[in-house]
Amino acid sequence: MDSGGRPSAPGSGGPRRPRSDEDHTPGRVERFRDAMAARAATGAAGARALVRRVKQTPPPPGPFRPGFWRSPIRGPWLTSVFGLVLLIGIPLLFVTGMLSYAAYNPGLDRINDQTPDKGLLGFYLFDWPTHPYWLYRLTQGVHVTLGVVLVPVLLAKLWSVIPKLFEWLPVRTVAHGLERLSLLMLVGGVIFEFVTGILNIQLYYVFPGSFYTLHFYGAWVFIAAFVVHVCLRLGRMSRALRSRGLAAELRTDLAHTRPEPPDPDGLVPQAPAPPTMTRRGALTMVGGGSLLLLVVTAGQSIGGWARNTALLAPHNRAPGSGPNGFQINKTAAAVGVNPAHLGPSWRLELRGSRPPLVFTREQLLAMPQHAAALPIACVEGWSTPDQHWSGLRLTDLAALAGLPDAGSVLVESVQPPGPYASVVLRGNQIHDPRSLLALHVNGADLSIDHGYPARIIVPANPGVNNTKWVHRLTFRT
Repeated sequence: MDSGGRPSAPGSGGPRRPRSDEDHTPGRVERFRDAMAARAATGAAGARALVRRVKQTPPPPGPFRPGFWRSPIRGPWLTSVFGLVLLIGIPLLFVTGMLSYAAYNPGLDRINDQTPDKGLLGFYLFDWPTHPYWLYRLTQGVHVTLGVVLVPVLLAKLWSVIPKLFEWLPVRTVAHGLERLSLLMLVGGVIFEFVTGILNIQLYYVFPGSFYTLHFYGAWVFIAAFVVHVCLRLGRMSRALRSRGLAAELRTDLAHTRPEPPDPDGLVPQAPAPPTMTRRGALTMVGGGSLLLLVVTAGQSIGGWARNTALLAPHNRAPGSGPNGFQINKTAAAVGVNPAHLGPSWRLELRGSRPPLVFTREQLLAMPQHAAALPIACVEGWSTPDQHWSGLRLTDLAALAGLPDAGSVLVESVQPPGPYASVVLRGNQIHDPRSLLALHVNGADLSIDHGYPARIIVPANPGVNNTKWVHRLTFRT
């Protein structure tokens, strides 16, 4: 205070009492830090105690118990043998499946694309060729037949690793949890792809959406998990395969069948039961099942006499005799085609750079006719032998429409709107001399179920894109 007893003015230089926050801030920070450290230590101790209690929790009864799985032939070697077969087969399945998708020319038009928003997943798409003319028949036949043949191998592989699916604890660490998640994606993905594929082969559409969309995205999820799994397990598989010879195992009888040494993955049982089957027997059973499925499936792709062995063919194993006696997927009645639309009032409309042209069937028959011997091959894996088609070349019709160098054509059917009631074909498909608007097959008029009065037939084209009951062709630049 000054000499008059008044408080010192600010900046007067007199003594100043420290503020409480300046006086005690360091102590408060230290106390807060100590309290947080104590809480963290308490939390960590609690977490460790919880982990110990969880680890000490006994597994539930049944398949989670270590002694539940007792097969003495289960182990890394047998698992690796099945895995090696799948390591060869599944990439081939994936490649042929992606080729099937490319054959639909999905990037050409939204009409063709059953898998919207594919984005980067369509990076590999290209103009599907028309040479060789049996290309789609081969790739899709391999895809479907191989998928069916691998079913016993897949089931055997799942059987061989099933103890891993019932590990206890289900998740032990973050890394273990990620591994379990990849395993779930792998197993779930492969089951989803095989089940939906087999249902599609049988034309049993119970999917909650388009088969093509579900199967396409499912394939990418599965193959991603498959690649991760192979990267993680390839070294172990290689060591397991080298641990014993195939020839020696095939010579081992039941009396000399012994469990494999204990393995870190827990596939070898802790208390194995006496063997009731040799590893040779397991391999024979799985191989025999695959061979049987090959016999009853491949004939639908080979065609001819072999089709009589195709007991798993979807429909029309014996479609009848005569010029129109070959397979179809759906009849005119099944897709709602009204026969009244196919009678004398039917017309073909051509559109292009000129005013639309309209033709009766008689007028089309009066034009120069051309022939081609081509099969029909469908996504379900079945195909026909070469049928002898005749009609008008698509390239000639493009010239009539004023676009001799047409880059694409929209093909529209009289069938009610729905999947594949219309399709867009590429320029290379239009200009192949074997690409026809067919009016006859094997020397006779098309039957109604085969597309009367006119249908498309294009080399190496998926069957569903060889549109039936055509009534309009719109050529584009």
